[in-house]
Amino acid sequence: MKKIAILNGPNLDRLGKREPEIYGSVTLEGLEQALRAEFAAQAQLDFFQSNHEGALIDRIASLADAKFDGLVINGGAFTHTSVALRDALLGAHLPTIEVHISNIYKREDFRHTSLTAPACLAVITGLGLEGYHAAVRFLLKS
Repeated sequence: MKKIAILNGPNLDRLGKREPEIYGSVTLEGLEQALRAEFAAQAQLDFFQSNHEGALIDRIASLADAKFDGLVINGGAFTHTSVALRDALLGAHLPTIEVHISNIYKREDFRHTSLTAPACLAVITGLGLEGYHAAVRFLLKS
């Protein structure tokens, strides 16, 4: 059974409450339940959310040390600002899929650039929460 981690960055703990017209009404807990329900027989899923850059970086290193098979990351705003998060992803050598709930290319110009995307196998953007499911499916096949 593969071990896949799902990391969520700043403000994603506010899913279901923050800008539901962009992010929907499902909470982070609801997303976790849906992913567990779909993939329980195929993967050991590990969930982590933090509003703190250093906590995300520490978690990525611990996942690499624990020999996880893949990572799904929604770095939130850190996607567009954090060289440190990018370096952590590159150094972890984990197959990683970057996910964005909204289509970042239909939003503000500053969201069009992802510093972390070059450290990832692929980027899924604009599929809503289905992007997480697609990312896990892909990692299970690779």
